[in-house]
Amino acid sequence: MQTDAITTLLQDVAAEVITPRFRSLDADQISEKSPGDLVTVADHEAEVLITAALLEAYPDAVVLGEEAFAADPTLGDRYATAAHAFTVDPVDGTKNFVNGSPDHAVMAAELRDGVVVRSWIWQPQHEVAYVAELGGGAFRNGEPLKATPPSGPPSTWRGATSRRAWVGQTLEGHRPLVLSWVCCGVDYPQLVAGAADYLLYSGTMPWDHAPGGLLLTEAGGTLRTPSGDPYDPRTPHSGGLVAAVSDDVHDEVAARWAF
Repeated sequence: MQTDAITTLLQDVAAEVITPRFRSLDADQISEKSPGDLVTVADHEAEVLITAALLEAYPDAVVLGEEAFAADPTLGDRYATAAHAFTVDPVDGTKNFVNGSPDHAVMAAELRDGVVVRSWIWQPQHEVAYVAELGGGAFRNGEPLKATPPSGPPSTWRGATSRRAWVGQTLEGHRPLVLSWVCCGVDYPQLVAGAADYLLYSGTMPWDHAPGGLLLTEAGGTLRTPSGDPYDPRTPHSGGLVAAVSDDVHDEVAARWAF
């Protein structure tokens, strides 16, 4: 499928099964996969539709959907060794979606031999599409994106996190961390746009970070572990991630991260 065709796929699925439920969900359409981890009928229906379209176009690919993985964790093993794979996050920021916040997204990423080569983020309520291609750049509604490193010292840098327990904590010489948009499909675009200089994550699941990670790196930023290893979307780990607008910002932040 052409890159634009997959963008259209995400947009069409959102219009069909996600947006009609926005601020209109019934209680029986919301459940918990684990305490505090919400899932809705929109997540399930959107993932089924996106997965079916991708497999029709690429029958030999492995599609790692967030909800499919929750139902069958062995899917993660097949994905990790696949020569061709996709990740799908049908409603990233489900809690935001349930609470009526427009800050949610539909995301997908394509991997070849474990390397993310294309990614898509569609924000249906903001009507903004972010697309990235390895070596081809990052785009917002077709316009090229470029991350801008901060000009001031680390004490002026703006750090954010989706982990609420870290909000208010301070890296040595830095400002206290603020809460991010609590949706990777919004966090990464906001980082590239200059609304923050770095993001700290505890989770590393590929459907969350593969799409935004390619967007960020193609825009000139970096996504690495605190120890400096590039993010590997095939192997979830417990060490967390630093998403930063430049290598220098990552290195400074990673050196101060002590919680």
